[in-house]
Amino acid sequence: MTFIKTTEQDSNYNHLEKMSLNEILNHINSEDKTVPQAVEKALPQIEKLTEQIILKLKNGGRLFYIGAGTSGRLGILDASECPPTFGVPHELVVGLIAGGDSAIRKAVEFAEDSTTQGWEDLKSYKISSKDIVVGIAASGTTPYVISALKKCNQENIITGCITCNKNSPLTSVSKYPIEVIVGPEFVTGSSRMKAGTAQKLVLNMISTSTMIKLDKVKGNKMVDMQLSNNKLVDRGIKILIRELHISSEEAKNLLEKHKNVRAAIKNYTNGN
Repeated sequence: MTFIKTTEQDSNYNHLEKMSLNEILNHINSEDKTVPQAVEKALPQIEKLTEQIILKLKNGGRLFYIGAGTSGRLGILDASECPPTFGVPHELVVGLIAGGDSAIRKAVEFAEDSTTQGWEDLKSYKISSKDIVVGIAASGTTPYVISALKKCNQENIITGCITCNKNSPLTSVSKYPIEVIVGPEFVTGSSRMKAGTAQKLVLNMISTSTMIKLDKVKGNKMVDMQLSNNKLVDRGIKILIRELHISSEEAKNLLEKHKNVRAAIKNYTNGN
C-alpha cells in the first residue's frame, strides 16, 4: 500500500505572515472543526483497540503509551490524569517519551531516531505479555516508537497505535491501529495542531471508556477520584448530597471519615 505523509503536505493557506490576526484565528478554527469528523471515521478502530485494553487491565495487565515530542507528551498527560481522576495506581497506565522525563519540557535532540531505546524504556518496567502498548506518532514514522512495537510483537505483547497518516510504517507494526486522517496542518508540518488535537481526543476516549468499564465511575460521577484539593473535596461532598439525599454537613463528615466517595456511599448504604 502507498504511504503518503499528509501531515507534512502544504495546506491551502499561504503567506500566513501577511494575514491579519483575525484571519489567522478564523482559519485555525476552521481547520480545528474538521478534527472531530476525522476522529468519528476512526471510531471502529478506536473501539477495537479499547476492547483489548479493557481485557488486559481487567486481567491484571498495564497500559503503556509510548511516543516522542508532542505525541509522547500527550500520552504522559493522559496517563498522569488517570490516578487522580479514577483512583487507579500510578503504574496502571504509564506514559513514556523518547529522551526520558527531561524531554517532557525540552526537546532532546535525535531521541526519537533511536531504534533500540524504546524497547529499553519498556523493559525497565518489566513489561510482559500481560500488558498492552500503544504507540503514538502523528507521522507514523518515528523510529523510537516503531522499533519498540516491533519488539513487543516479537515478545507476544499486544500493540496498538494512534497516527494521523494512512498506511504508515507505524500502522504496519500495530495489531490494532487507529488512523485519524486530519490532513495538512495550517502551518505546514506542525503536527502539534490538528494531529495533536486528534490524538488528545482519542486518548480521552480510550482512557475514559476503559475506566468506566473498570467500574471506576458510578452513574456519571468520579467516585474513585483522589481528594487531593479543596475543589475535589467539594465535588465529593456534592456527589454524596445528591446520591444519599443527606445534608451538606452529613456529607462532609462522611467524607472525612471514609476519605473516598465510593467508600462513603457504600458504608452509609450499609449503615456504617
